[in-house]
Amino acid sequence: MQNIVIDQPYRFVPPHRGRFWYAFFGLWLPRYLNRSHGIESVECRGTEHLRRSLDAGHGILLTSNHCRPSDPMTLGMLSLNVRQPFFTMASWHLFRQSRFQTWVLPRIGAFSVYREGLDREALKTAVGILSDAVRPLVLFPEGVVSRTNDRLNNLMEGTAFIAHTAAKQRAAATPAGQMVVHPIAIRYLFRGDLGAALTPVLEEIEARFSWRPPSGCRLRERINRVGEALLCLKELEYLDRSQTGEVPERLDRLINCLLQPLEKEWLKGEGDGDVVARVKKLRMAILPELLSGEIDEAERARGWRQLADLYLAQQLSCYPPDYIRSRPTPERLMETVERFEEDLTDRTRSHRPLHAIIEVGEALPVSPVRERGGGPDPLMEKIRRQMETLLERSGKETTPLAENSP
Repeated sequence: MQNIVIDQPYRFVPPHRGRFWYAFFGLWLPRYLNRSHGIESVECRGTEHLRRSLDAGHGILLTSNHCRPSDPMTLGMLSLNVRQPFFTMASWHLFRQSRFQTWVLPRIGAFSVYREGLDREALKTAVGILSDAVRPLVLFPEGVVSRTNDRLNNLMEGTAFIAHTAAKQRAAATPAGQMVVHPIAIRYLFRGDLGAALTPVLEEIEARFSWRPPSGCRLRERINRVGEALLCLKELEYLDRSQTGEVPERLDRLINCLLQPLEKEWLKGEGDGDVVARVKKLRMAILPELLSGEIDEAERARGWRQLADLYLAQQLSCYPPDYIRSRPTPERLMETVERFEEDLTDRTRSHRPLHAIIEVGEALPVSPVRERGGGPDPLMEKIRRQMETLLERSGKETTPLAENSP
């Protein structure tokens, strides 16, 4: 399990507001993206939409898909393109990974948010940034790294709450100001030798299974075999035997096997929403007891096992069952193998070269008051539609592998 849950009292980390470090790290950013993430080129599109909002002095919220860990730094290239620093809301665990990361994140405009509770300080900071309209604010409304560049997870409603609250403050200011949202789609295109990039990873995974090197097996077949093996292993661990049926049904069964007992224990059986939302509710219930210092080591160990099960459920939910079969592009194969490696080792090697496309959508005006009625906030529906349109457009630039490809 990656170190995404911190068993320490939360302390809000505010962003630095100067421009020196923005300029300093801007000189270093392209090299960092290349060396650390294999991103050798970045293309920004639709920047005229953002520039118009900047020139008009609007409060600007940028909502981006979150398909790779590099996304916040990739958006730094958009910041450099429009010559305007951004603020970014980032999960608190990122500030606890290393001393250098703890030091550098605030200096490039990041501030912390505690995902396992109600973080009023983070909300206040986000709304203040937007109402003051000094810099744009970046949010990733999916809430997790999906590693599925072609698909969006459910978007968190907190994005709309922040936008409407800031719009209300700007409308009440003298003079009154406008609040807008610019949806953003980040697309990564792989421009290298796919077999050379993925074969070493698959060989290492197959060696873990004590499998012989496959002879004459195509890349897609190897990926499917590894995926089936990993699913069977987890079924054996949690359900006592491998299951039958279609993969979507098996994934749902395994996820519910992980979540439902915990929901019964901690939430009185209530388990509404998608998997990410269910996991978040359970973390919010379990963590306070771990932090209380009032339980013994056996109970602490049990709590951490439960958090590990939550992490597994969330990871399983990020495997679309038909992702490769429906459209086997090089990027989809690469993303699937990256997730295999991440789930087995908590690390993922970079595959190069990647070309990143950042496309900025048109401004969506934000009303100070949410439209009444049940269901999702209409603003979130508009954001989602535009993000999906942008992703679909850039997705046409990648070509599925031929049926007879290796």
